Formats: sequence, structure tokens, C-alpha cells
Amino acid sequence: MSAATVPLVSFEFFPPKTEKSETTLWNTVERLAPLQPRFVSVTYGADGSTRDRTHRIVSRINKETNLTGAPHLTCVEASTGEVDEVAKGYWNEGVRHIVALRGDPPQGQENYAPHPGGYHYAAELVDGLRKVGDFEISVAAYPEVHPEAKSPIADLDNLKRKLDAGANRAITQFFFDADVYLRFRDLATAAGIDAPIVPGVLPISNFASLQRFAAACGARVPAWLHERFAGLDDDPETRQMISASVAIELCERLQKEGVNEFHFYTLNRAELTYAICHALGVRPVGASQVGNSQVGDAQ
Repeated sequence: MSAATVPLVSFEFFPPKTEKSETTLWNTVERLAPLQPRFVSVTYGADGSTRDRTHRIVSRINKETNLTGAPHLTCVEASTGEVDEVAKGYWNEGVRHIVALRGDPPQGQENYAPHPGGYHYAAELVDGLRKVGDFEISVAAYPEVHPEAKSPIADLDNLKRKLDAGANRAITQFFFDADVYLRFRDLATAAGIDAPIVPGVLPISNFASLQRFAAACGARVPAWLHERFAGLDDDPETRQMISASVAIELCERLQKEGVNEFHFYTLNRAELTYAICHALGVRPVGASQVGNSQVGDAQ
């Protein structure tokens, strides 16, 4: 595989809740760091509940590794002033990349309601961040439509507002049918969106958990995927091999359609993400294939 076809990658982590899971996270960071991802994002908790832990993890990543930490930041349960202060704190620490999201309702609250003194939606948050500093800003995109969107067109209009407000790229919710992404990319182009739309890839470590994630975010789990994992509940080794092959097939199909950047939802585990990246030619610098640092921007 030539340097020109080695994709750019980025990884997502989440703040650990226990000492054991914290050890797992840092082992994962250490394992994946040599792949030289473009950035690594750290989730915020859909309802904004992990702000301090997110901050701590991003700060440690930036201080102790050569990685670029990108905290998630949401509109939930905070005034514009509070959000701006968090963003200013990040800027003053040297953080230059933020993933800007609306966020989900706090626990116990069924529907999203904007904070009366806060940013109501992600487009407003992006605009506010642009006033704080010259951040690199990523936002979310939904190839299978956000569950709360009134229609696919309304959802696409919202994505365009976020990008027009100053976001640099969109990262998609995970999906398993390449055609879903390709149709979405075509619709986005027709709508006048020319920013990169980076596919989000979820390696399947647990099929039951995947189905819960998918139900919550509106992603479809195809029948063929159910069939591939059928009968493997007590066979973790085979599940891992199937999971890696599914993700590799998806990425290779997208590469044939001109996609050359992927964002991996690692779930704080390194094994599957590392194996998938290896198969795509993303190797530590000095290994048998060059790293992704020599490749230009996707799309």
C-alpha cells in the first residue's frame, strides 16, 4: 500500500469511572498513540455530566503524549458564559481542537430543552467558540438522520448551519452500510456542503451493547450483521475476528469511493481499532508501511 492511500485516522475515548477503567484507558492511549492519529477526542457525557473528567483526561493527553486532545463540549445545563469560560480555559491550556455538540437531555429528562441562558443548539455553540479562539471545530453528522430531526432535509439543513457557523468538519454517527454514508455524502454535496464528512466507525466489541447504542442514536443494524454475530455470545475470540472483518470491509469499500479519513469509536479498547488500522495500512512510523502523517486531507 502506497503512502498516498494510507488513510488519516482519529480516535474517540471516554472518561473512565473507576481506577481499573482508567488503567485500561491509558493502556489504550499508549497502544494507539504510535499510529499518529490526527487527533483524539474525549467525550463529555451526553448530558454534560463528565465535564471535569473530560478536562482532566484531555489535559493529561496533551501534557504526557504527542497526541492532540480534542474535548467534546455541549450546550447542556450551562449558560453561554459558563461554556465560554470552559472554552477559554482550554484555549489557555493550548487546546486547539474541540468537538462541538448540542448534547442530550440530562438523566431523568425525556426531551432536550435548551438552557434559558445558554447556547440552544450546536450551530450557536460553534459560533460562540469562534468568538473565543481560532479552534479547529468538529461537529456531528447523522447519515441515518438524528432521531429528533423532523425530516432528513431538516437534519441536513442543521448540519449546514453548523458548518456555515465555522465548523471545519463533520464526523458521522456510526453506520454499517457503506451506501448509507455515500448517499448522505451525495445529498450533502447537493446541499452545498463542501467540508469533509468523516465516517465514524464503531468496532463491535459487544453485539448486545451495539444494539442499545444503535437504538439510542437512530443507527440501523442490518440483518446481515445479526446473522454474522449469531451464535457467538460465548465465543469472544470469533466475535473479535468477525468485528474486525466487518470494519475493514466497510472502510475498504469507502476508500474505493474516495474516502481517506476515518474516526474510530474505540470504547477505550485498543485491540480492534489497532487491528483495523493495521489492515488499512496505518502503521507506526518506521514500521513496514509509512504512517498517516504523510497523507493530505480527506475529500
